[in-house]
Amino acid sequence: MKGDLVSVSSSVRRWTAVAGVAAVAVGATTLPAAAADHDHGRSRHSAVFISGVHHDSRGRENRSNRSLNKEWVDITNSTRRAVNLNGWTLSDEDGHTYTFHHVRLHGRSTVRVHTGTGRNTRFNLYQDRHTHVWDKGSDSATLRNNHGRFVDKVSWGHHHRGDDRRHHGGDRHGGNHQGGHGH
Repeated sequence: MKGDLVSVSSSVRRWTAVAGVAAVAVGATTLPAAAADHDHGRSRHSAVFISGVHHDSRGRENRSNRSLNKEWVDITNSTRRAVNLNGWTLSDEDGHTYTFHHVRLHGRSTVRVHTGTGRNTRFNLYQDRHTHVWDKGSDSATLRNNHGRFVDKVSWGHHHRGDDRRHHGGDRHGGNHQGGHGH
């Protein structure tokens, strides 16, 4: 009887030790990822970012809907998971602000935000404006999350001369790019 109690006790100790080692191993692999999500001092790329801007509608810039919809900003989600953009904003330097409503950006996809009017789809959103927003000469497109925190910014024109071109060293945006934290 005493031997049985000792073997159960040894088994319990072994099991506890194995469980403890497993917990430490799991904690060691998940903690850095969680800590990285909250590292505000480290420069990293947001999962959601401005991937393109077309601020020059080319041709006659009248206020026709066709001309307005040739102005657009692409917003891309580079992760596999969908992101709820409800309450996020896209604005220019003059304070024109578009607020995303009921928009879910699927993983590894892009939505194009047009200036004019149209029917919103999964890939195209419309600000329903009747005048041009993005200045040809010089402006910035700024993306903020639903808490008002800076996510990303693309600038162009003569008084925007930063060298931060995060995407493959190229100028895919038609301007200078500043990435932020997607918190």
